[in-house]
Amino acid sequence: MDESTAGIILAGGRSTRMGGGDKFLRPLAGRPILTHVIARLGPQVSHLALNANSAAALLASFGLDVVPDPLSEMGPLGGVLAGLLWAHRQENAPAYIVTVSCDTPFLPRDLVARLHQASDQPERIVVAGSGGMLHPTCALWPVSLAVDLETFLHREGASSVRAFAGKRHVPAVADFPIHDGCDPFFNVNTPEDLTEAERLAGKARR
Repeated sequence: MDESTAGIILAGGRSTRMGGGDKFLRPLAGRPILTHVIARLGPQVSHLALNANSAAALLASFGLDVVPDPLSEMGPLGGVLAGLLWAHRQENAPAYIVTVSCDTPFLPRDLVARLHQASDQPERIVVAGSGGMLHPTCALWPVSLAVDLETFLHREGASSVRAFAGKRHVPAVADFPIHDGCDPFFNVNTPEDLTEAERLAGKARR
């Protein structure tokens, strides 16, 4: 566990490609997708919260703080800001958060350590990569960036993670290998993806 780092699971999207609803509640290998994400990320961080705009009572069984977006219709960056502000409010506030998507059930068990290893300065954002692709929602964020991100969103409105963690702040990249054909950042966006995730689940448990 990294005491300097909290985890934020981003679950504020509308899941339109999955047919709506909270896709992270869909079953995968007999458990909700979210349960897999928690099991992967939880042991790596000091605190763990869920950024979601669903009714908190619906999510109470997962035992996480539920943090809604502080600004409406801002996409994933709104969730990142929610996480940064939540972390700042914690007793013994962590210096960093690691964000992950709610639909990535095969996250690396060394995600947090390797993101930190790829950082060359304390204020650097670090984005995960695999197979030649970047995964901007799976990233390390210094909590000190909260004010800058909030100012950016008020000025620019809804923007992609890349717009902030790519142009305004040039991120470092932590590259992760693909094992046995299973990308650790495989995300479940569609019913077809869920079928593929069922096939990959056995490999990912190794």
